[in-house]
Amino acid sequence: MKLKTHKASAKRMKLSVTGKVLRVKAAKSHLLTHKANPTKTLLELSHADVKKVKKLLPYN
Repeated sequence: MKLKTHKASAKRMKLSVTGKVLRVKAAKSHLLTHKANPTKTLLELSHADVKKVKKLLPYN
């Protein structure tokens, strides 16, 4: 049986090449000129949530 991807999670998170789950931090849509680069980068998800997210994104 084919698994379904949780679309809301797929829009907010992605898997890196090495298998880490990355999330997009908030506040990246506008007023980016005065924000620091670390604020604008993708951040790794906590270890507690990685197992749950990988179930929601089976084909990524």
